Amino acid sequence: MDARYTRLADVLTGFSTDLQPGENVLIDAQDIPDAMIIALVRAARQRGATPQVHIQHSRVSRALLHDGTEAQHTLAASLELPRMKKMHAYIALRGSGNIFENSDVAPEKIALYSRILRPVLDYRVKKTKWVVLRWPSPSMAQLAHQSTEAFEDFYFKVCTLDYARMVPGMAALKEAMEATDQVCIKGDGTDLCFSIKGIPANPCGGLRNIPDGEVYTAPVRDSINGVIQYNAPTVYQGTNFSDVRLVFKKGKIVEARANNTKRLNEILDSDPGARYVGEFALGFNPYILEPMQDILFDEKIAGSFHLTPGQCYDTAFNGNKSVVHWDLVCIQRPEYGGGEIYFDGKLIRKDGVFLPKPLQKLNREFLLK
Repeated sequence: MDARYTRLADVLTGFSTDLQPGENVLIDAQDIPDAMIIALVRAARQRGATPQVHIQHSRVSRALLHDGTEAQHTLAASLELPRMKKMHAYIALRGSGNIFENSDVAPEKIALYSRILRPVLDYRVKKTKWVVLRWPSPSMAQLAHQSTEAFEDFYFKVCTLDYARMVPGMAALKEAMEATDQVCIKGDGTDLCFSIKGIPANPCGGLRNIPDGEVYTAPVRDSINGVIQYNAPTVYQGTNFSDVRLVFKKGKIVEARANNTKRLNEILDSDPGARYVGEFALGFNPYILEPMQDILFDEKIAGSFHLTPGQCYDTAFNGNKSVVHWDLVCIQRPEYGGGEIYFDGKLIRKDGVFLPKPLQKLNREFLLK
């Protein structure tokens, strides 16, 4: 077996989910090599846990979604929720040979599925120890403009990073965010302010997503005013978006434009909460520098932030509810136009580099030492 599979399985069952004897873990694998699934099963058993496996294929999932009915999804939810309630942990590996597999699925079909299966997701997020990651594929390598072999090397290096090294800097950033009322962000096409007062900040260092490297909170729901120009392309619900520009007034997105403005607004009209923001986060993974249209990687880009239309997390609750949670990313390193982030008028990060001494431990130069 590939030693990299064994190492990653150890990270996921150990550091990420901390499996204990007697715990149940669901391994949710989509388009993943059998050898990796076996490595996870063995790693779980070595820790005394009981593994269960759910195998999916993206083309089959697309067929179920494309013509899915309320009855079909209701039946699925009635089967999947009781299973999830028996789990202490959840490990999801998601691969795909075609990231645009769902591009021809009607928005209303996706919304129907999301609404009915939401209780399963909510239970998993709130009640289990979970971690989600992508699996390297030729399509991901293409988006990263790398060979398949080079991308796989990059992937395993990023996913087995010593995340413990991030802990001191993340603790300092959490403290700074929780002491802040007003956040202002300025950059190329971006000028907006909002409050994060009273909303907890949460460090993410390999416990929920792999790769990881962010601290997130949420804006006070009605506090955002201004304009943001995202500069990282993104794929959401099977559609490619670039040059997304949002205008906010009292927290609500009142104007939205992109390369596909029609589809963008269809997503933002999924429900009332989709036009409000549920998350604000700063990304700082030292290995991830360029967007590759995979959000689990892109939201962790060094020197980036994301401001997320849609559902908030209970751990950073601002009252916003939605079937949408879309982590749109803006990179502020100089080669992407630079930018500044202020906490209560104090410059915290300039051109992607943290300035206060306690936060400098999250800068790329420190994390790669």
